[in-house]
Amino acid sequence: MLGKAELLEAIAGKNRGLLATERDQLAILAAIAQLEDRNPTPRPTEASDLLDGNWRLLYTTSRGLLNIDQFPLLKLGQIYQYIRAAEAKIYNLAEVHGLPYLEGLVSVAARFQAVSERRVEVKFERSVLGLQRLLGYQWPSQFVQRLESGEKFFAIDFSIADRDQKGWLDITYLDADLRIGRGNEGSVFVLTKVRE
Repeated sequence: MLGKAELLEAIAGKNRGLLATERDQLAILAAIAQLEDRNPTPRPTEASDLLDGNWRLLYTTSRGLLNIDQFPLLKLGQIYQYIRAAEAKIYNLAEVHGLPYLEGLVSVAARFQAVSERRVEVKFERSVLGLQRLLGYQWPSQFVQRLESGEKFFAIDFSIADRDQKGWLDITYLDADLRIGRGNEGSVFVLTKVRE
């Protein structure tokens, strides 16, 4: 029976899934499934104290995220998700590295609503895309605070609330420092809680 340590070892060095071979993916998905079977939080959408906080992506099968790395001269950096359970808000940030002084940032703000004991519906509201330097980006929590304040940025900053952009996510494993989710497009996400 594989546990958390084995999953973390399996995904180590896979660069969030970018370097995972087909064989790696099968082994990782098997380790994820075994861990999901032993989820210590049977009703994760009700565990706001565990959900709330700042998370960093360790592994995903999401082509939408991993394909960012396929653009010429761009490399996918760290990906963060900040959950504000009391406000039912999520902030996703993806750092994009390129040529010196041309590092980018892709961020999306969304609202979520629990629709079952493990599923949340997510409605995307705002996206900000731009160069980190022009955005005054220093670190994720600082930027999220600025997003929360409603600050407008000198960047591609637009509302997506009227575009009916939404999805859902099943939280299949949750403890104090690890979260696994499965999205409506079949993607798997493994995140670790970060302390800032």
